[in-house]
Amino acid sequence: MAVSVSPGVFRPDRPIYIRSFASVVGKKEGEGPLGKFFDEIIPDSHFGKDTWEQAESRFQLEAVSLALQKAGITKDDINVICSGDLINQCIGSTYGLRELGIPYLSIYGACSTMAEGLIITSLAIASGTAETAAAVTSSHFSTAERQFRFPLSYGGQRTPTSQWTCTASGAVILSAATGNTRIAGGCIGKIVDMGITDINNMGGAMAPAAAETILRYLSATGTSPVDYDHIVTGDLGIVGSKLLIELLSKEGIDISAQHLDCGAMIYDPETQDTHCGGSGCGCSASVLCGHFLPSLEHGGLKNILFIATGALMSPLSLQQGESIPAIAHMIHIEGGRV
Repeated sequence: MAVSVSPGVFRPDRPIYIRSFASVVGKKEGEGPLGKFFDEIIPDSHFGKDTWEQAESRFQLEAVSLALQKAGITKDDINVICSGDLINQCIGSTYGLRELGIPYLSIYGACSTMAEGLIITSLAIASGTAETAAAVTSSHFSTAERQFRFPLSYGGQRTPTSQWTCTASGAVILSAATGNTRIAGGCIGKIVDMGITDINNMGGAMAPAAAETILRYLSATGTSPVDYDHIVTGDLGIVGSKLLIELLSKEGIDISAQHLDCGAMIYDPETQDTHCGGSGCGCSASVLCGHFLPSLEHGGLKNILFIATGALMSPLSLQQGESIPAIAHMIHIEGGRV
């Protein structure tokens, strides 16, 4: 079972191992600083399909297929799969994974979806509901942009605080039996709304939620930033990352030496014109599966906090003048089988 340390914070008393993982990204992501770490780079944004939505579905299916192949198992060995994306009704996930026939939980946490999926699948294994489970998510620049902002043909000017939605997917297979890396704990985020209404300032909207989750986990576990190799946020980007450090500093917590952000890492802002960095469900998922998990598996890292952040608005809520509520879910990952 999972032992509750405090409300929303848990540590499993049963081993939960990361058995395998896979990352699939688009051309722009493959040209970025982390390009060599991803399992597969797809140069065609349509991925051989007729629509971008179909392409995103294929990204998810490909990530899951690669993770299964790396684990040496088949889809029949997965007891439950947990997935979500940014498209309305999560059709990127449902249409992509429908052919697998695996018991399926659809979730929506916006860009926090990867950490949310890992929490749910971890709790499923901890409770004995599943022995092997998978978490996967994705995003696609073209599907997200035309849903949340402008038609791609509009050619509008992007603001300095804007971020670039990643075309990417990441999949993780968890196991109660085997693996070189394990889930050591987690923290379910709280909804935090600071009244921000600017769709082009996602980092500013999400940073307070990330700060709340980090503070609550450190307090509940009696740990400090120096106890971790890295404190990794999902996609706050450059502006949001600076704000997070400032917010925590006001609480007497300095994470400047440990903090890394997937959105700030995945692109080169000087050469790729992505302004504040990457965003989207696939951003943190692909960087986790392509960069951090391999390092944990091979001993380069021993201990990280992975905090995926999400903005929980919709196109309709923005049109109605609502502010942007945000959330940040956390997974604590330890390298090496314990």
